[in-house]
Amino acid sequence: MGCSRPCGMAIIFCACGMFLAGASLRAQDPPSPPADAAPPAKPDQTKPKPNTDSAVQSAPDQPKWDPLRAEKDLDVGKYYLKKGDIDAAIDRFEDAAEAKPGYAVPFLYLGEAYEKKGKKKQAVKAYQRYVDLFPHAEDGDKVRKKIEKLHAVIDKEKSSRE
Repeated sequence: MGCSRPCGMAIIFCACGMFLAGASLRAQDPPSPPADAAPPAKPDQTKPKPNTDSAVQSAPDQPKWDPLRAEKDLDVGKYYLKKGDIDAAIDRFEDAAEAKPGYAVPFLYLGEAYEKKGKKKQAVKAYQRYVDLFPHAEDGDKVRKKIEKLHAVIDKEKSSRE
């Protein structure tokens, strides 16, 4: 009777092995259709339905909120500004303003870039947007003086053309 336990375990292992072997054979062979069954239908050859998800349709209208990208764009824009590539800097600052709407800092740098490029009206708009978004900025008075100075230069250029 001392052999009953090992023999019982052997029976369990054999039963499990036969069960698993049968399951794997069933998984490999596809089931055959009954003799009286109709032939399989052809798959539908129509075009796939277009995506009607309303979130996909409204996504382009939504702001692309990405604060990390905005900071990276600012860093790269500052690099371009120092390097002297004003157009590339402007592109990066505009991307930063788009990536984080309501963020004032890109408009400060946009104003500087436009000013360096000689686009005074656009510089005034950018500086004004900075002051509007961040009215209590530490450099707010300095930026307001820049706006006044640029307005004076624009007015002077207007009067000299006439």
